[in-house]
Amino acid sequence: MDTTAYTVVAPTEDSGVELTPSELRGILQKADDEVKLQTLRRIIVSSLNGQTQPTLLMPIIQYVLPSKSKQIKKMLHFYWEVCPKYDEKGELKQEMILVVNAIRNDLQHPNEYIRGSTLRFLQKIKEPELLEPLVPSIRLCLEHRHSYVRKNAVFCIYSIYQRHEAMISDAPEVMLTFLAAEADSTCRRNAFILLSHTAPTKAIEYLMGVFETIASMDELMQLAVIELIRKECKGESRHKTKYIRAISELLSAPSHAVKYEAAITLTTLTQNSAAIKATASALIELAVKESDNNVKLIVLSRLDVLRTKHEHVIDTLVMDLLRVLTAPDMEVRRKGLGIALQMVSSRNVEEVVLLLRKELMKTVENANGAGNTTQERNIEYRQLLIQSIHQCAIRFSEVASKVVHTLMEFLGDSSNPSAIDVIVFVREVVEKFPDLRSTIIQKLLQTYPQIKSGKVFRGALWIVGEYCEGKDEIEDALSHIRQVVGDVPILAAEERLLQQEESKESNGQPDDESAAAVTSAAKGSTARVRADGTYATETAFNSESSVSARLEAVKNATKPPLRSLILLGDFYTATVLSSSLTKLIMRLNGLSEVDAGHKNARRAEAMLLMTSVVRVGQSKFAAATIDEDSQERILECIETLAGLQASEGGSVQDDDAVQEVFLHDTKAAYAKMVEAEEKKKAEIKAQESKVKQVQPDDMISFRQLAKKSAAEAEAEDAERELTQATGVSERAKEDFVGKLNRVVQLTGFSDSVYAEAYVNVQQFDILLDVLIVNQTSATLQNLGIEFATLGDLKLVERPSTHTLGPYAFQSIKATIKVSSTETGVIFGNIIYEVTEKGHKTSTAAPESACVVLNDIHVDIMDYIKPASCTEMQFRSMWTEFEWENKVNVNTTFSDLHKYLQHMMKSTNMACLTPSASLAGSCGFLSANLYARSLFGEDALANVSIEQLDDGTVQGHVRIRAKTQGIALSLGDRITVAQKGPSADDDEGRDLDAEDVGDLLL
Repeated sequence: MDTTAYTVVAPTEDSGVELTPSELRGILQKADDEVKLQTLRRIIVSSLNGQTQPTLLMPIIQYVLPSKSKQIKKMLHFYWEVCPKYDEKGELKQEMILVVNAIRNDLQHPNEYIRGSTLRFLQKIKEPELLEPLVPSIRLCLEHRHSYVRKNAVFCIYSIYQRHEAMISDAPEVMLTFLAAEADSTCRRNAFILLSHTAPTKAIEYLMGVFETIASMDELMQLAVIELIRKECKGESRHKTKYIRAISELLSAPSHAVKYEAAITLTTLTQNSAAIKATASALIELAVKESDNNVKLIVLSRLDVLRTKHEHVIDTLVMDLLRVLTAPDMEVRRKGLGIALQMVSSRNVEEVVLLLRKELMKTVENANGAGNTTQERNIEYRQLLIQSIHQCAIRFSEVASKVVHTLMEFLGDSSNPSAIDVIVFVREVVEKFPDLRSTIIQKLLQTYPQIKSGKVFRGALWIVGEYCEGKDEIEDALSHIRQVVGDVPILAAEERLLQQEESKESNGQPDDESAAAVTSAAKGSTARVRADGTYATETAFNSESSVSARLEAVKNATKPPLRSLILLGDFYTATVLSSSLTKLIMRLNGLSEVDAGHKNARRAEAMLLMTSVVRVGQSKFAAATIDEDSQERILECIETLAGLQASEGGSVQDDDAVQEVFLHDTKAAYAKMVEAEEKKKAEIKAQESKVKQVQPDDMISFRQLAKKSAAEAEAEDAERELTQATGVSERAKEDFVGKLNRVVQLTGFSDSVYAEAYVNVQQFDILLDVLIVNQTSATLQNLGIEFATLGDLKLVERPSTHTLGPYAFQSIKATIKVSSTETGVIFGNIIYEVTEKGHKTSTAAPESACVVLNDIHVDIMDYIKPASCTEMQFRSMWTEFEWENKVNVNTTFSDLHKYLQHMMKSTNMACLTPSASLAGSCGFLSANLYARSLFGEDALANVSIEQLDDGTVQGHVRIRAKTQGIALSLGDRITVAQKGPSADDDEGRDLDAEDVGDLLL
């Protein structure tokens, strides 16, 4: 018989203490109900763990069953589920007659709770010998005055009718009569569910009789009606029109659960555009009004699926969908905004962008006086809105001019990511829409004084250097650049500030002699002149501290933004400034309407600015000394400008080459990058919407006309439905050889018990199918497997015990629950009892034995899948994640690209670096990898490798993650996988028939 239990009883602290049946019997004889209750709980837990203890059945009936305690009666119901009800011959034990009599008394008890709980317990009983005498009492409970008894009686009849239809053959007719007289909504719903599953025709007959009252029914009854309609409409139904009308009315039901089920059901009944719009409206209303964020995400996912199946049908509802932006959760906002952007068209883009602009302005208003958490949410939300407006403006040029000036106001945003997104947007708009360049550049130059970020400044300077072409634009650009740099030479201006600070230390305005005394330094002491003309002596210690204080005051003084960045050590921005100045001067030099004197003046001014940057970078006023690369780059720009005047009498070819590099190559490279990005997006979109092409002369296959047996056709349909439900294609299924790779040997061939396990990973569960073989001539009794786990693994169920005859085998299954992406270990042993050799009588005492199992290591790669993200998101996560694991490269690969491909295949990570950036061979390779786990954990990796002169590859792989487990596990995986093809003789070779035969042997 099936011993499956439907209830889990939690063990108490002393449940692990083993007591003998005689000790338990003695405890049950005590009069205290609390003691009996705890003892009964221990017996139930022991029975669930495989120790049935059949000798305790009669003491429980004798000493516990007569108790009037409701808690004991409830615990007894749990015990009747798991207790042994049949003897060795498979016949019902005589003691169970007493149990049936007690249950019948409980079904006739005057207390409605005892009656109802007894009926609930009987729903779990399968034995017909126990149920048959109780059927009359169960029928009588349908007429009880209390609804709690009646609703449980209905489901009790339902469970009996499903398992033993002959016992209550008239159950559908009884339920029809019961529905006609019943007033309680829950009881009516239970009876209707019974009819729906056992007699759908009668259920439809009843539904047609109360069709006009469906909209006013109780929520549970409406859900049952929707379930019946969904099941009925899988085939042809003559009531389909009525069903559509009823479901359409339920779209406006007050219950969110009913509204959701009705929306999902309506799409299966009809594909009419009006019905699709009504469904989408209901889902949008749910997403807006539902308070649970998880429900919002589920509803939005359903809406996204509906949108993909019916493109442009629900585009008019995009403004209603954007109401979901009022939700406080960022994931809900991101999901809703992503769907809305797919619904944007030329007809509604202006309204969408206007709403997004309003939301963007709200983030600025809400930022004032907000806390740290709210401020972070505002920054993240602002960045999301900017990216969304960016996408709309690039797709629809008519709105680009309306939003670009609004977004440029955020270039001075203290939130660095938001400002960077804006400058990226401005750069792309300037490239794609030439008509807007002049106005955008003019607005951009006006925002220079508000920019705070070096990365934003670099983008803004690059735009000006590339797209300013006319005289007035160039002059305006040079003027604004001088404004944000400040006085030049920079070093001289900073020294003047330092002298002013030194002068302020004296009381009043010092004369030249006092100033000289301040700046002079002598060994041991320094003479100072006071304001009244007297002299004072200052020690060297005080002088040095005073100089440091004055220097710090000069550094902290208010300065123009670009000058501050340079003095803070951002010389990369200084190189971009020099490059942009070079481009502007070269364009100005090529204009015929500008006189030579003016050209020379502007050129000299630019060279002075670059020279001053180099000088101040080598002085004490800079926070860090200028690096060699930046200095070399700036000097190259100075040299290029210095050679402009000599180009008339010098080499024109060299001049043309310099012109090509500065004025054409960088702009062409960016244009090529934009074109590549658009092409990549188009390919992804085409791949997502790819439709299988069917040629006119292709043969049409009719499954109904194929010559197959009924069994084959039924099996094929079942297989196809399973494939569609799981989303797994035939080609993705594991073949025989693939399954062999997942077989783990647990014991040795010489052990008395041989065991091997097939490890099947299914998302959050690990299913172990263990094959046990008895390799002895003795019978093994009470054979079971005890598993234990390390890591975030949890054993869901304990495998049951078995008896194995000589040389017999048994398959035992176990389920392990996985809760995080971390390498885990499963270990354990096999325990069994065997009768001593030579004794053939059953009275011989069995001996216990144990076989220790090999460890099963859970592969982290089963939970990591390739994913993609933007460069900005990657950098943000790289900065945020605190756990890093650095793995040094030690491999036999000699090709950089092959090593990268091997790492991607071994770690299931996707490469974020564009293929164009990885093209060619220069001896160096750097790439970013990204993956996500099934639990939503992000895994980042950076591969930095180089090829040495001897052909070997060296470098390192840096892994970053939010949790330590995934960083360490991925590092271990990379360390193991860092072998070339030659490291494994069998790698890359398919198994043939001989290999499979060897494996089976």
